[in-house]
Amino acid sequence: MYNSDTDISKLAKEVIEKEASAVANLKNYIDKSFTEISMLIFKSTGRLVITGIGKSAIIANKIVATMNSTGTPAIFMHAADAIHGDLGIIQPEDIVIFISKSGNTPEIKVLVPLIRKMGNTLIAMVSNIDSYLANHANFILRTTVDDEACPNNLAPTSSTTAQMVMGDALAVTLLKLRGFTQQDFAKLHPGGSLGKRLYTRVADLIDRRSKPSVSLNENIQNTIINISANRLGATVVLDENGVVSGIITDGDVRRMLERGFGLDTLQAKDIMSSKPKMVDATELAVMAFNIMEQNKITSVIVTERGKYIGLVHIHDIIREGIV
Repeated sequence: MYNSDTDISKLAKEVIEKEASAVANLKNYIDKSFTEISMLIFKSTGRLVITGIGKSAIIANKIVATMNSTGTPAIFMHAADAIHGDLGIIQPEDIVIFISKSGNTPEIKVLVPLIRKMGNTLIAMVSNIDSYLANHANFILRTTVDDEACPNNLAPTSSTTAQMVMGDALAVTLLKLRGFTQQDFAKLHPGGSLGKRLYTRVADLIDRRSKPSVSLNENIQNTIINISANRLGATVVLDENGVVSGIITDGDVRRMLERGFGLDTLQAKDIMSSKPKMVDATELAVMAFNIMEQNKITSVIVTERGKYIGLVHIHDIIREGIV
């Protein structure tokens, strides 16, 4: 029995060490066969069908999700369901990856001959390379582990970790072969924060109807009213040609009051910041956020083809879940 904190910590560390060792050993199985498998899937006009049973089926589901999110069309087929009707998932041009540690389950011995008879290429992701699955597959992705991290060497632990990592290695290899970019990733992840960071532009966030501005010679009272009316905490100072000359924030107003300047004589040009931070409307919103963060400001002037079109506030970016 493990009763003390020391015993529990020791066991947890042993599990991590065993699984880390199993993963590190996978490097020895990245060979010419891995390259051939990668190129085969890359050039395929069909989908990647990934199947398994038990814990291997769960790993298969995860690998399918990773493949789909990185540009390789994939679909999951449960090995037990396949022999009861789901075999119709497999289309003529599809490539099948069968994941199993032992490679000798009853489902494998029924399903493998059927897949081979259909003429599909079969890839075995298997630990036991002397198994039925390994011997009847066209290619092997070897995920051999010496022992499970389970103290009884029973529960799938090291073996399933090795399967998942090998799946990641294959997915990332295919990603690079396809030249899959951040923009491609964003197209497939529009609902998540990662996707939003990669596709949301500054233009998507600003209200073009609200673009606070005052002239260089505007008096301070009207300038303060303008800042308050637009609720953005700032207003842009424009010259007679509509070109940005500076920005005035509520912080600039507070500092002016603290210095005791007379409100009757000051104009907008007297308290504005003459080197405001600006960003083009086509830039990613996360870039605008980075500018604000680096300069400790809350608003950035937005331009389009050189013309002032509005302000983007840090709250606009946070509200969209971009950061």
